[in-house]
Amino acid sequence: MRLVQLTVPMGKRETILETLDERKIDYVLTDESSRREYMAVVYFPLPDAAVEPVLDELQDAGIDEDAYTVVIDAETVVSRRFQALREEYEDGNVESDRISRHELQAEAEDLTPTFPVYTVMTVISAIVATAGLLLDSPAVVVGSMVIAPLIGPALGASVGTVLDDEEMFAESVSFQIIGVVLAIGAAAIFALLVRMTNIVPPGLVLSNVGEISERLAPDLLSLAIALGAGVAGVVSIATGTSVALVGVMIAAALIPPAGVAGISLAWGQPSAAIGATVLVLVNLLSVNLAGLLTLWYAGYRPENLFQLGEAERRLRHRIVGLVVIVLVFAVFLGGITYASYEASTFEQDAREEVRAVLAQDEYEEFQLLELEVVMGADYPFRNPERVIVTIGGPPDGSPPELATVLDERIGSHADSPVTVEVRYVIVLER
Repeated sequence: MRLVQLTVPMGKRETILETLDERKIDYVLTDESSRREYMAVVYFPLPDAAVEPVLDELQDAGIDEDAYTVVIDAETVVSRRFQALREEYEDGNVESDRISRHELQAEAEDLTPTFPVYTVMTVISAIVATAGLLLDSPAVVVGSMVIAPLIGPALGASVGTVLDDEEMFAESVSFQIIGVVLAIGAAAIFALLVRMTNIVPPGLVLSNVGEISERLAPDLLSLAIALGAGVAGVVSIATGTSVALVGVMIAAALIPPAGVAGISLAWGQPSAAIGATVLVLVNLLSVNLAGLLTLWYAGYRPENLFQLGEAERRLRHRIVGLVVIVLVFAVFLGGITYASYEASTFEQDAREEVRAVLAQDEYEEFQLLELEVVMGADYPFRNPERVIVTIGGPPDGSPPELATVLDERIGSHADSPVTVEVRYVIVLER
């Protein structure tokens, strides 16, 4: 529910009151003496879905943009006419649950902080995320997402497009670009300082850190996360509900990958930074794409009907552009996903081959204790490089031909040469 406070221009009093009476809207009218061009102030409650059409109708009746209009939340309205008004406008579809475009625009502007605050908070969140990644601490990484100020610019570009507010769109896009550069740069500088001062072990291998390794070679599931974050963000802002948790989800799609990209650069592994950087870009574009489609589906349009055709044309061009770029990145992520699938299939085949060999009569005294596939460092498309097979057996030694047999059987499933290392462990059973 909303309470609208509207100043009535000179000569428009009867017209506005007739419009409210025709809509069967309860109102309170007070005389205004502070400014000569306005003669009264009218207050009236409205359901959320009625704010936009009623304000549009009043604007057609003579209320221009210079009029003083305030829309605030109303906790409770006790009125039979208000209940009838709610039944008229709230029909259970998406458009009846959303806030007006005036409120949407104001909400998007409020979510974007000033540039100095945005810069400082982005740098801090990137540094905290980098520390959490190096510590392999999910709790610290989540904390970095909470303070990241990314939801405003991410949704502001979509709002600016559908409402034909090019100034908001340009500001939001510039904030997003600057935010990504700042996040990766701050993460790289902080990680370099950490490495130079030996705060972390000098021989730290990035692929051995769980929070880092999962973002060095992202897959197609990351695209679903970003699209879901964009849709959830738009739905939350369009329905007037809390956007705090959705902001964390959007930050989850951007800040940790940016931190991993910065860490990879600080460790002197630019190839390892490719996957994380692509993940940042595809997530950012996917959030914007999902926001555009959701807002247009929710029924948001420019205020001026003459701008509708231009806004639709601009929207189509931007959606097509985003779709093309996202598809290009999706192909890249698909390649990484396929490489991971091949590595998993190879590991499964290798395990089955070892078990098949040990099931033979001459090797019945031996058993498979562990099988490890060591991947190469050629990020983001990693391939199996070495297979370590640990076999337990009696203390009287191991047959020399077993290693050769395992090497041949395992190597037959590899697309490129793979080193097979067989380790024997004495197993004593009592």
